Amino acid sequence: MKSSMKFKYFTIAIASIIVLASCKKEYASILTEETNLGSTAFVKFHNAIINSNRTYIYSDLVPLNGATVAYGGLFPSLSPSYSAVKAGTRAIAIRDTLFPSTQYPISFSTEMTGGNYYTIFAYDSLNAPQYKVVQDNIQVFNDTAARIRFANLPFSTTTMPNVDIFSQKQQANVFTNISTAAVTDFIPYRAGISDTLYVRPTGTTTNLTQLNGLVPTAKRNYTVIFRGSYRATTGTNARTLTSFLSY
Repeated sequence: MKSSMKFKYFTIAIASIIVLASCKKEYASILTEETNLGSTAFVKFHNAIINSNRTYIYSDLVPLNGATVAYGGLFPSLSPSYSAVKAGTRAIAIRDTLFPSTQYPISFSTEMTGGNYYTIFAYDSLNAPQYKVVQDNIQVFNDTAARIRFANLPFSTTTMPNVDIFSQKQQANVFTNISTAAVTDFIPYRAGISDTLYVRPTGTTTNLTQLNGLVPTAKRNYTVIFRGSYRATTGTNARTLTSFLSY
């Protein structure tokens, strides 16, 4: 009887040790996972390279997108998602993987801080593509407004003027004198109201193109982008003003 009881207590003790070890291992795993969050940055990619249709983006030779990103496309395509990458100095490549290709590859290194969000814009033309890395300063705000920013990324072989973005609803410029290849910070913008935005050469009332029916949602961040061929008013590569949900 005593031997049976001793065996029973021994079995319970062993089981308790196993449970404690398991809990300790799970706790350690959680701690590691939480620590790893600080070593992760988040990336979004917008392709504004005119005539491109098979673009991939790589981080340290590893493709981020599983499907090609065509002109005007966004990755991740399910906005407002971002792709997670390891924080630190990353080697980024943007290129067409199909051989032969007339799209010149882009290669550069950029520093990405853990916990921060970034948008990589590729723009211009197939034989002279450009890029811009912008940290998305997305904040949690308590008001009921939305936030918008403006990216001025059209293509031209000749000099282009700075531009304004005019709001039909506000009857005023919401962005003024923005130079080519500039991306502004996010600014407060009235949510829930349909607006039409116009691109105008700075200081004029000449409408180059427009974005109809922008209805921002409260507490969301949007990017409005002017892209395409500055001199073209029709066709696939015509100058255009579009928007996408950043966050």
